[in-house]
Amino acid sequence: MKKFLLVLSFVFVAFFMFACGSEDSEVITIKLAHYAAIGHPADIAANQFKEKVEERTDGKIIIEIFPANQLGTPDEVLEQNILGTVDMSLPTQGHLSRYSNKFATVMLPFVFEDYDHVYATLDGPFMDWVAPDLERQGLVFLSNWDWGFRNITNSVRPINSPADVAGLKLRTPPEVQLQAAMEALGAQVQQIAFSELITALNTGAVDGQENPLAVIYHNSLFESQTHLAITNHVYNSMVNVMSKTVWDQLTEEQQLIIKEESVAAGNYMRQMMRDDADNLIALLEAEGMTVTYPDVALFKAQMGPAYQAIGAIFGVGNVDYFLQIAEDAKGD
Repeated sequence: MKKFLLVLSFVFVAFFMFACGSEDSEVITIKLAHYAAIGHPADIAANQFKEKVEERTDGKIIIEIFPANQLGTPDEVLEQNILGTVDMSLPTQGHLSRYSNKFATVMLPFVFEDYDHVYATLDGPFMDWVAPDLERQGLVFLSNWDWGFRNITNSVRPINSPADVAGLKLRTPPEVQLQAAMEALGAQVQQIAFSELITALNTGAVDGQENPLAVIYHNSLFESQTHLAITNHVYNSMVNVMSKTVWDQLTEEQQLIIKEESVAAGNYMRQMMRDDADNLIALLEAEGMTVTYPDVALFKAQMGPAYQAIGAIFGVGNVDYFLQIAEDAKGD
């Protein structure tokens, strides 16, 4: 009888320890890395995502955020996400185009009329078109966030027409679409990593660059740039992607929460970016920048060579298909 009670006590202790261990093992920590500066709308949205997910899962999912390229460059972080050392990231379509040519089409110059046109295009059939390509890389496409329309800054002269761009030494990221768009306007393009951009501007290695307003302001590019042209030449956004390996570890309820809060955070960022546009322009003017509003139709008219270059690299069929998606979205 004593032996039986002793064995029973061991069984009870073992069961208790296993139960406690199981409870601990249910907590999943997700590493979310992104490249936006702390305080940028993307970082604010990421923190909302963290808070909501942790709240709705009763702390069973913990989100650790690593902003401002803390875990590497955007391309490095995306590669880590694919390999599984980072669980979630926010690459742009430009970063993702290295793994799927379809994403490159989003950055066709002057393809979008306004933000509403962007949302109707990217949140519709586009997601179904590209999601299988991401899944083949081990990623789950959660939602589209924002990054914004890109505009040109420089330290040489105001830009009122395409002729004012010609001859300027402009930095672009290592993305063909942006390089092709600026070269079509006659700029001398240098592809420089963002981590080296401020040095390149300060030393005069380049005259200017192109980026969304939030990037220009939150990274204090006005310290070396005196002219801002609102060209809205290319739109791209952050894309919230997650490791499928981690996704498959979640319950259906947890997956739903992750998906819903990703969409909510993306919409929150979009609203912040739209609401903040006029304010950012005013802040940049207050910092001494001269702002011009050139006729973008003149710029768009020179994009033929850019479209040809983009189609040659990423596929004419992909370009045509995306243009049809964008055209159909105009009626939404």
